[in-house]
Amino acid sequence: MKAAPFDYVRAATVEEAVSALSGDGARALAGGQSLVPLLNLRLARPTTVVDVNRLDLDHLRLSGTDLVLGALVRHRRVETSPLVRREVPLLAEAMSHVGHVAVRNRGTVGGSAAHADPAGELPAVCVALDATLIARGPAGPRAIAARDFFLGPHRTALAPGELLVEVRLPVPPPGSGHAVAELCRRHNDPALVAVVACVTVSEGTVTGARVAVAGAGPTPLRATAAEALLVGRAPTADAIASAADAVADSTDPPDDLHAPAAYRRDMAAVLTRRALRQAVAP
Repeated sequence: MKAAPFDYVRAATVEEAVSALSGDGARALAGGQSLVPLLNLRLARPTTVVDVNRLDLDHLRLSGTDLVLGALVRHRRVETSPLVRREVPLLAEAMSHVGHVAVRNRGTVGGSAAHADPAGELPAVCVALDATLIARGPAGPRAIAARDFFLGPHRTALAPGELLVEVRLPVPPPGSGHAVAELCRRHNDPALVAVVACVTVSEGTVTGARVAVAGAGPTPLRATAAEALLVGRAPTADAIASAADAVADSTDPPDDLHAPAAYRRDMAAVLTRRALRQAVAP
């Protein structure tokens, strides 16, 4: 099948992109790893495709206590960046689970976040680490907390005419461990369920815990009940088991042809135990 007819605009500036996106039915094209298949299957029928690849949005830098990623930074660059591996290693590990190398060479941070796949690794990391997403629209820039950005499957808080231009991730404190655990039919296939965890341990006690689950609801789930069961306690097997049970209790997974809801719920607990054990390992 071929894409339905659409107008094509290749934006040279953010302002030009915002202007083009303000029209009814316009969609932004970055790496194309999500949009192009949707176009070819006619699951997406935009009136205008706005190519943003010429925009100067491929910066990757540290700003104060935040890791700042431009929307056009490619997944593979994030995965292999020494800066990311040093400051936010959870993000680098999560990127290694996104598609295959060919996909990661083209796919972008902004495209993945704006696509808002509830099983996606990047949205889960954004929710776990309390990321801030920066949009530019006709009224100027707007900062959106990750917990408010993802509204449902492939739905975000971006308003008509807004373009996601940046993702800001707080750098975890010293003493933090991380892990990504996910269940796929084949390596690098879309996750049926995934858990990302970042845990800070000081003198044998958990002082900070961030856990998010992908594929267990309409948006990435921040497992706050599980985090509360960990903070202030030693990271023992019992504490981790209690946190995993809390994750299972708080999920609302889909029941579809890929896996039943009960199976996804059980696997969310299994993967939480696995991720937490790895995150707190010496």
